[in-house]
Amino acid sequence: MVEVNFTDQALTDIENIAAFIAKDSEKYAGIQVKRFFDRAEILETNPLFGKIVPELNDKSIRELLLGNYRIIYRIVTTKRIDILTIHSRFMLITNSPAFKKYRKKNIE
Repeated sequence: MVEVNFTDQALTDIENIAAFIAKDSEKYAGIQVKRFFDRAEILETNPLFGKIVPELNDKSIRELLLGNYRIIYRIVTTKRIDILTIHSRFMLITNSPAFKKYRKKNIE
């Protein structure tokens, strides 16, 4: 079984998404937050379930899709996965603070 660790950035992303949704419905904000955590559970037993993030082309950085969001994670070891960010599918990955080092240097 693999330990799935949500980084501070990922938790901040979830909080921001929930706050945005809560402007219209606190109920649906809570549902969306639960969906993020439920979706990531699959990684505990299937760490390679997500596909490689195409913009980064790094076998250790993968993503799960959930509605309009990308749950981007890194396989740290065979025993640990870090959820790096929860990111809108409609925004460039370089806009995420989790990928500052990739800006312009690695992504066209």
